[in-house]
Amino acid sequence: MQADQVIRALGALAQEHRLATYRLLVQAGADGMAAGALAEALGLPASSMSFHLAQLSHAGLVTQRRQSRSIIYAADYAAMGALMGYLTENCCGGASCAPAATPADERNVA
Repeated sequence: MQADQVIRALGALAQEHRLATYRLLVQAGADGMAAGALAEALGLPASSMSFHLAQLSHAGLVTQRRQSRSIIYAADYAAMGALMGYLTENCCGGASCAPAATPADERNVA
């Protein structure tokens, strides 16, 4: 992944509603979700949801497909993996970053 793509992806995720949308799409899996269902789940107007989905799409983080009268959005897992790879490429001096990548609530943090 190139630096300009990383910047676009991180910029798209650096907004509350887009991050929440992306998280829902990741949880939805390959089947994705319709734009209307996303808007309803997040309590956003359809026009706002369209704007946020366009930003995520432009950043290469989501895919879209037409299904009947709906547009179905899904997380692009390859792009997510590439972004994570870029961010961790040089971490920990080349050693495994697995302990550092464990969510805080799963670590034994006192």
